[in-house]
Amino acid sequence: MKNRKQEILQATLELAAEKGMGAVSMQQIAEKVGITKASLYNHFSSREEIVEAMYEYLREASKRKAGVGVVDYDHLTKEIPLKDILAGAVGTYRNMISDPDLYLFYKIIMSERSVNRNAAEIMVKETETMIHATKTLFYALQVKGIADFPDVDAAAFSFAMAVHAILDMEFDLAYSGAEKDTKRMQTFIAEFSRIYQGGR
Repeated sequence: MKNRKQEILQATLELAAEKGMGAVSMQQIAEKVGITKASLYNHFSSREEIVEAMYEYLREASKRKAGVGVVDYDHLTKEIPLKDILAGAVGTYRNMISDPDLYLFYKIIMSERSVNRNAAEIMVKETETMIHATKTLFYALQVKGIADFPDVDAAAFSFAMAVHAILDMEFDLAYSGAEKDTKRMQTFIAEFSRIYQGGR
């Protein structure tokens, strides 16, 4: 991505944090970057396109920072307990979404998803990405006999949605200033693993 586009995305993120995504105009973005509105339209056709590009850019940048690459399922063996594999996957995802810029972006998007269609679409896309990644992992776990899922798709969906909900709660606790609590996630992963551990 070219530097000018990065500047536009960063400026939009800063404005959205200050005003809310729905209140940010193309004119305000152009002024923040120090370019004309016409020049801004040379890079992006709409605010919605900027927000979508911001999501993709911040997500990829946070994946790089967290060291998230292509997952190698060959290292998965029955010697590694299912709960450790799942805790590792959730920990990697938590590290990725804890990147300051991505965390700020999600905080803005989550606060506006009930009133801003663009925000809701991004949340749906993130949830679907999470579900797809979980299904891929769960099929590998099933094939290797590490887990025993009567219905892999249903198990992956329920796990991803539960993790998503627990992470949402962690976001809310952090934002409200309440004490951090990771026991809920640990308890959920331990119980889920107990139910679906393979080779029993």
